[in-house]
Amino acid sequence: MTATVAPTDASGLRARFDAALAAFLDQQGRDWPDGAPRGVFTALHRFVLAGGKRLRPLFCYWGWRGGGGSDDTGIVVAAAALELFHAFALIHDDILDGSDRRRGEPSAHRLFADLHARSSWRGDPEAYGRNTALLCGDLCAAWSDQMFHECGLSMERVRRGYAVYALMRTEVIAGEYLDLVSGVGDGSVASALTVIRMKAARYTVTRPLQIGAALAGSGAELAAALAEFGDPLGDAFQLRDDVLGVFGDPSVTGKSVLDDLREGKPTVMMALARGAADRAQTARLRELFGNPALDGDGAAELRKIIESTGARERIEQMIRVRAEGALAALESAPVTAEARAALTDLAVRAVDRPL
Repeated sequence: MTATVAPTDASGLRARFDAALAAFLDQQGRDWPDGAPRGVFTALHRFVLAGGKRLRPLFCYWGWRGGGGSDDTGIVVAAAALELFHAFALIHDDILDGSDRRRGEPSAHRLFADLHARSSWRGDPEAYGRNTALLCGDLCAAWSDQMFHECGLSMERVRRGYAVYALMRTEVIAGEYLDLVSGVGDGSVASALTVIRMKAARYTVTRPLQIGAALAGSGAELAAALAEFGDPLGDAFQLRDDVLGVFGDPSVTGKSVLDDLREGKPTVMMALARGAADRAQTARLRELFGNPALDGDGAAELRKIIESTGARERIEQMIRVRAEGALAALESAPVTAEARAALTDLAVRAVDRPL
């Protein structure tokens, strides 16, 4: 007996997003400039379609449905375009963070650096990898814009949705810069919370929801209600990501548990650990955190300090409070019952991720 997947459950929607992305990328492949090497296109085709939770398209779709929009191919394509923007953000973020793994595979800059080294080409493999990955990210941003505008919805709907899309794009880039500033700044909890709100939380949940609602023709009241739900949920999502970045299983998360610690990533969890550390722990944090040569033993010591200062427990409490606040806000949001149920399920999936 063959099971039929409903087109609006999470797995069914992910399949539709992937089909829309594949169709768009196939067209870009046919239109690829004559004479230009296809290495960039091939790498991006694999990167975009190889994995990912598709959270941003899902939130966008249910923002549309919550605003009264009916199931439609146009919203599926518009929502899927956000995944191309997400690819841009991931590729550039990996360059900035020096992360060599993404979704269990080499990150884009590492892929091209390794290609350069294997091919014995002239020049610096690391520079070649970074520069090529920058171009990959730029292309994903351009493609996202194109796919969004060519989604098939009316120009008026696209115009309304694109206003929020443009705001999201600016926030993400400003948030990345703020992250860089935070890394050389005071390293406070308040600073780290500001970074995650601008760089990750709104771009993961709130803005995709508002883009979908704007595409559906909803106004300021629904946009505000979606922010009341999306902002704390996005914060909780990123706080969970930061925990996974240090305590997660790389075979599950697809990322090394050394990257954030070697980089000295200014997370809320590390700010809390520094604030609660005694003199000896503070000295070890200074020696180990942000050390590019950090090994597994050093990382284990850092994890022990984080646990013993109570920082991890406090982060878990912050995640719970924000997730509960988001769900409480959703209860009173003026969305359809179907959208409320779907968003509740998405909220749980976003926060309750296994280590």
